[in-house]
Amino acid sequence: MKTPSHFLFAVAACGMLLPSALRAEEGGSGHYLPGSMASFVDGTPSAPTFVTRLNVISYDASHPAPLPIAGLQPASVDAKLFAAGLTFLWRPGFELAPGWSYAMSTTIAHVSLEVAGNLTAAGITVRRATTVSGLGDIVLIPVMLNYTVSPDLHLDFRTAFYAPTGSYQLGRLANTGKNFWTFEPTAGLLYFGQKNGREASLFAGMDYNSENDATHYTSGNQFHLDGTLAQHFPLAGGIAGVGLSAFYYNQVTGDSGSGATFGAFKGRTDGFGPAVSFVTKAGTADLVTELKWLHEADTKNRLQGDYLWLKVVVKF
Repeated sequence: MKTPSHFLFAVAACGMLLPSALRAEEGGSGHYLPGSMASFVDGTPSAPTFVTRLNVISYDASHPAPLPIAGLQPASVDAKLFAAGLTFLWRPGFELAPGWSYAMSTTIAHVSLEVAGNLTAAGITVRRATTVSGLGDIVLIPVMLNYTVSPDLHLDFRTAFYAPTGSYQLGRLANTGKNFWTFEPTAGLLYFGQKNGREASLFAGMDYNSENDATHYTSGNQFHLDGTLAQHFPLAGGIAGVGLSAFYYNQVTGDSGSGATFGAFKGRTDGFGPAVSFVTKAGTADLVTELKWLHEADTKNRLQGDYLWLKVVVKF
């Protein structure tokens, strides 16, 4: 089976889609979003191109124990999220060295979020809910590198910055932004058999967070892995893929600062789910669509739920 070369393109800059109420660490998680970098769809382009990408995510989750959120400490939390992000990626027409390509990207998202929690004051517990909608935290990736080991094997390196552009208010359960910066270096290994259609992709990243100056809370560093195993085959004039995606997340240092009243409050989660994809032509452009469902199987100090991802990539 001959696999088209446009399979190894697109972008991985979409981790900003989860807003601040859905975060351990402060709020129950970080800027990292499971599934944002996990498959061939997320690789750095090896050939000159301009890419636009739509990232849509739905997340429904809950946490039965207290979480620190925007200066509040609700005894339990339920959250519903729908977000849509638009990514622009440019891979210029030059190589840094033989086999090395360079690209850059940015992602802007609109977030709709509803968070409800049980809050206690003066011995009275009330159920409080907040709904917000607006701009999320923007992701900037000034450096994306691809090294072509062979037509089947690529190495991927990138540095992402999450900017606190989303709305944030102290004492509000739901916020579309986190009110701090995150620096996220990531490395990836992507195998895609040009003849056998087999895919094995793995991305490893680390998140380093600045202080939330509204709460004086600094979330600890977070290590994460995302991967996909899939089989791709010709279908209806294009290439279809069926496989399994999985993720692992572990907060490796504790939370700190005067606002970290829960102590280290290290978070952890892992999960898995099916992923399907389809590559075809849209006029002269290449069109890639990926749909995946990820179930969180085991969590600690975080909201737990299910992620539904849709990625639509157009390469011009």
